[in-house]
Amino acid sequence: METVVTILVLLFVVFLALGAYAAVKVVGAAKRGVDRTITQARRTVEDHTLRAKSFTQPGPAGELAQLRLTLRTSMRATQDALHAGVREDESLKESIALFERLSTHGRELDHDLKRLEAEPDRATLRERLPALRERTRRITESADSLRWAARDRARRFAEDDLDTLSAQIDVEAGALRHWTKTEPTTEPTTEPMAGTTTGSTAGTSTTPPAAAADPHPQAWPGAARQAPAEEPDRPAITPSGRRPAYPWQKKPRPESTT
Repeated sequence: METVVTILVLLFVVFLALGAYAAVKVVGAAKRGVDRTITQARRTVEDHTLRAKSFTQPGPAGELAQLRLTLRTSMRATQDALHAGVREDESLKESIALFERLSTHGRELDHDLKRLEAEPDRATLRERLPALRERTRRITESADSLRWAARDRARRFAEDDLDTLSAQIDVEAGALRHWTKTEPTTEPTTEPMAGTTTGSTAGTSTTPPAAAADPHPQAWPGAARQAPAEEPDRPAITPSGRRPAYPWQKKPRPESTT
């Protein structure tokens, strides 16, 4: 009895621990989702604010807002492209490491631009704008270079895969259409019949060759087969002592007995 109670207590403790772990995981996932949503909303508000400042505030303040907007847009697009491509291409991990180092300089520049927005000395701000503009250009060009290289690599892989797939499909299509390949057929050749000799004095004449006929032609199903016409029997050999006589030949003279 005590063993059963001990087992039940252990099961209860295990279920309680699993329930607590699941609750912690659910709360953590919900918290991360809320934080992600808040970060996205704050980022969207900041982008719209910077865009509005770049159009409404003339002078250095508007240019600072434009520089911040350009920097944030380029860095965010590169980050999304690299993290989306690393799921299919593991070689992009090194590119992500380089981008993290570049992001450090980008965040420092963004903080500097943000502090300078509240700078009351416009003359000093105008003096520092060329350097800030150059830093922004270098960072955004590096980020754009990484982003487009990753996209070109993914496009190249897709084109190679498409070429291989197209070749395989062509082979399979040719195999499926095997009946369209016509084989050469040999037609029966007919040999001309030899001509017959028609005379001994006037020369010889040949008759034109006749086409060879099938002695048993194929008929359609259900059609009555006609018997070939019988030809009259002809003697194969002329009786000995007699030659065929022709009207244009002269009668032989009897031999002289003297």
